[in-house]
Amino acid sequence: MKLPAIPASRRPILFAAVALAALLGTFGFVADEVIEGDTVVFDTAVTMVLRDNGDIMNPIGPAWLEEAGRDVTSLGSFSILGLIVILVLISLVLIKRPLTAAYVTFAVLSGTILSSVFKQIYDRPRPPMLEAMRVFTSSFPSGHATVSAVVYLTLAALLAPLCADRRLATLCIAAGVFLTLLVGVSRVYLGVHYPTDVIAGWSLGAAWALLCWVGANLLGLNRR
Repeated sequence: MKLPAIPASRRPILFAAVALAALLGTFGFVADEVIEGDTVVFDTAVTMVLRDNGDIMNPIGPAWLEEAGRDVTSLGSFSILGLIVILVLISLVLIKRPLTAAYVTFAVLSGTILSSVFKQIYDRPRPPMLEAMRVFTSSFPSGHATVSAVVYLTLAALLAPLCADRRLATLCIAAGVFLTLLVGVSRVYLGVHYPTDVIAGWSLGAAWALLCWVGANLLGLNRR
């Protein structure tokens, strides 16, 4: 029996559903392994690769690289992300996209709350970390990785369709993905998160951003 063809208009939503299931499955798998303590070997191995001469408190590379890591990781901080979102919201209002601005606000705030809730649920202790780095929350999932994925990927997904030039739209998506990955890697490099914290954060944040993109499409917010 031949299966009916999927209409072209519905294919992006179907692909999004498959990707969403994969991302949530990845988060669930990593979370389960963390709870059972089965990620210790992996987390330790990756962390020590990025340490100098086996010193857990000292990242590899010269001093300027460590300082650059701190600069990069700030791109996932609440302060920087908040400023970026505010500037985008002002821009959307100025180009007469108030509904999109309201939706971005909802997506970012709800994603941030989601990250905080999961941190409270798992309450994983932080790894031994640099004395110069101050943290205020538990380790799993990485808040920087989660919220940067929510913000950068959501903004990229919602703003790319508004670009008249396809190359500019592609750059918008690529920049969102690149910044998200960069922030997560910096957290592991600085020693303030285990690799599995970041992987889970990426998965959760990307899943939320994807869900928000689907919602934006259903509401017609991605149309120029």
